[in-house]
Amino acid sequence: MKIEFIDLKARYIDEKEQLNKIFNEVLESGQLILSDKNTNLEKNLSEYLKKKYCVTLNSGTDALMLSLWALNIKKGDEVITPTVSFIATAAAIDHIGAKPVFVDVNEDLNIDVEKIEEKINDKTKAIVPVHWTGKMCDMEKIKDIAQKYNLKIIEDAAQAIGSELENKKPGYYSDIATFSTHPLKILNGVGDGGFLITNDKEIYEKIYKYRNHGVVTRDNYEFYGVNSRMDALSASIVHYRLDRTKTLIEKRKRNIDLYKSNIKTNNFKFIEHKKNEIESHTMFVSIAEDRDGLQKYLSENDVQSLVYYGTPLHLQNASKKHGYKKGDFPNAEYLCDRVISLPFHQYLEEDEILFVSDLVNKYYK
Repeated sequence: MKIEFIDLKARYIDEKEQLNKIFNEVLESGQLILSDKNTNLEKNLSEYLKKKYCVTLNSGTDALMLSLWALNIKKGDEVITPTVSFIATAAAIDHIGAKPVFVDVNEDLNIDVEKIEEKINDKTKAIVPVHWTGKMCDMEKIKDIAQKYNLKIIEDAAQAIGSELENKKPGYYSDIATFSTHPLKILNGVGDGGFLITNDKEIYEKIYKYRNHGVVTRDNYEFYGVNSRMDALSASIVHYRLDRTKTLIEKRKRNIDLYKSNIKTNNFKFIEHKKNEIESHTMFVSIAEDRDGLQKYLSENDVQSLVYYGTPLHLQNASKKHGYKKGDFPNAEYLCDRVISLPFHQYLEEDEILFVSDLVNKYYK
């Protein structure tokens, strides 16, 4: 039994008829960049996330960078963020000229809120919490800290579309929340893409122009901007898939619950799910002893698994210039040595989940 980690081929077969219809409709319209497809998607995303404004962009990375720019984060400033994330979180801060100041994580791989204040100084201007795997951070406490020290909050919600904590969606407590529509995300297009949401009209208008070279009219440019536009085809596909997000999350949760019911070993631990949260299940990350051995064993049995990620941000070569070293964030280092993701996408059958579960049990037996 060969079990792949990625669902993109199966998803295309499932949605082929509608996707081909969208493809033909967009190309026949002749409007391929910043069309009414973007406007309609932005309207629906604003309604879905209960925020006033939305801007579609060409990546979640650009969503972070443009948010930092719009909040006037600049060279010499410091921005607090967890050391467990995709490199784009820290890179966006660095590209804007600021310094990413890392914080250790809890057992759920999200930022340890109790360790944020010790990192704050006169240079600190913002906090960028990351809702890793789709589990939301304790935003209420982060909001309290931000208000105490007059800091901005940008949520890296790249993996958290569909997530909630205490009935609050991403963006509720922050100045800006950013999202990715990369093909491996829950709400995805057929290439890179992203968007951000905010209630601040001034921020919205700045980013709205900045993403399109600072254009006011075709011959009027307010400032030097960038090209960070989501194309009309991506906007149309993301819009179509928005209504399917809830069902997709439910199917993935079903598969994760099957794993939890059938993996019976103390050497493989699941990250705790809180009763007051809804997870997007963009990723399914667990903690495994002898992770590399388990992954090799699964591969030998034609089961693909992935590691998100084996090296925390402070130990990446890109972060050397910031002066971090091994041992600075022990919890993150311990967990990153053990994280593993089993295949769990919505097109897997029950017997496939049971097969993988049995392999995990056999390996540790």
